[in-house]
Parts: sequence; structure tokens; C-alpha cells
Amino acid sequence: MDITSQELESLQVRATSEALKTKQFFQKLRRRPPAKLDLVVHDLHQRVFKDVDCLKCANCCKSISPIVRDRDIDRMARALRISPSELISRHLHLDSDGDYVFTKQPCPFLLSDNYCSIYEDRPKACREYPHTDRRKFEQLFNLTLKNTFVCPAAYRIVDLMKQHPDLR
Repeated sequence: MDITSQELESLQVRATSEALKTKQFFQKLRRRPPAKLDLVVHDLHQRVFKDVDCLKCANCCKSISPIVRDRDIDRMARALRISPSELISRHLHLDSDGDYVFTKQPCPFLLSDNYCSIYEDRPKACREYPHTDRRKFEQLFNLTLKNTFVCPAAYRIVDLMKQHPDLR
């Protein structure tokens, strides 16, 4: 069963109502990051993703664009059998930070069944999304806060972080 638009709207409402608390929680962790932060977050990531099927949602693919690096462009172009410049002209533009992002959402490679037509060659940012299993997680607090508005799993992981005794 797909995640409904009502469930995504509910996520937006909950993330908005929790945003200040989440920001304050991350500020506290940033001032004094616990030694076990990465271990705790990675454990929560594993637990949450045992019950999450991204193919039922794909909200990230439908609503935001990853940063697409030069290596990603080369890999994607090779998979599509087009030149990197053609990939850029068809699907990418430079954002205000000077990063390549997709010109429009949903992602041009998202299929109707929420599968990715270039899955094996997708951008690194897509491979790592929502970034809750990365090392040095304290460097990702701002991005994680943004992701709680988009990804039900990221929201759940952050919610569990707030309740975790090693992170209080």
C-alpha cells in the first residue's frame, strides 16, 4: 500500500509542529555530541528501515532534488547512453548554491510504480538518502531537520532519537 497524500500532509504538520523542538535538540547535541551518537543513530536507522519500504512512498523522488555531482552525471549519462552535456541540458540546472539539481520534480527517472529507471546508476545523494546511516551524523543535523518534512523514516528516526536515553 502506498503512502497516501493524507499521510504525507500529516507528516508535514507533525514535522512543522516539532521543528523548533528538533532544532533545539540538535543544538544541544551539537554543543556536546555524545560519543555514541553515530552508533545510536545507525541502530535506529536499521530498526526503522526494517519496517519501511521506500517504494511505498518515494516522496523524496517526488518532491525534492538531490545534488548531482560530476561523477553522478558521468555515471548517469553512461547508463542512458547520452553525453553528460545532453543529460545536463535535458534534466539538470544549477541551483543558487551552484550545484546541479533536477530541473523539475518528480525526478525524471521515477517510474509510475515508484521504481527508479536508473537505480544502479542513481546519484550518490539518492543512494544515501535520508543520510541517517552516515558517519559524523552531527554534521547532518540541518539536513536531517529538512528531511523530517519529506521522509517518514527520517521523521521517525529523529523522534526515536529524542526519546533515546543516551541522547538526552
